[in-house]
Amino acid sequence: MYASRHHDNAFAYSQMYVHFPGKVRSNLVGTQFTVYDSGVSPKARQLARPLHSERQEIAAICYETNVMGFRGPRKMTVIVPAMTVDHTRIQLPSSSPAGTLLERWRMNMMENLLELHNKSPVWCEESQSYVLNFHGRVTQASVKNFQIVHDNDLEYIILQFGRVAEDVFTMDFRYPMCALQAFAIVLSSFDNKLACE
Repeated sequence: MYASRHHDNAFAYSQMYVHFPGKVRSNLVGTQFTVYDSGVSPKARQLARPLHSERQEIAAICYETNVMGFRGPRKMTVIVPAMTVDHTRIQLPSSSPAGTLLERWRMNMMENLLELHNKSPVWCEESQSYVLNFHGRVTQASVKNFQIVHDNDLEYIILQFGRVAEDVFTMDFRYPMCALQAFAIVLSSFDNKLACE
């Protein structure tokens, strides 16, 4: 990522990010993340040329807090904009009057949104670890391994991520998720969460 000292000039700041595919923003403790596309912020949009579109929220990730220090699989919820019948993503500007993805999720205003969860792993006595069936794509146990599913179809794995060697991981995703959403969700799993591990 790139940071600028010229943050007082919203347009100059926004210009810097136009060339990035997206942005991931975390709350203070690292339990909630918002993923934006490459558009400019609503404040910078007022100063930008008409060809720069306002940024869209394309995902939100919420990790369940764990104040008891239990070492085990982390629980996560992923909220993404729904898809239309012609397979295009519903646009949700970050300045939407309905609120952010996380605000809408907290108020149970889920119209045009999909709520996804990580699939619950099962404890394996043989390996003494929590496991998921990655069909050979993941070869090492790790608390970072996860699969994302919709509650209506636990067998349709939308995103899976896991360790294959030390500091080597694999990521697979499919409809309705795009590469930027999948990669941002994976990045969020590497953040040091104060209350999640």
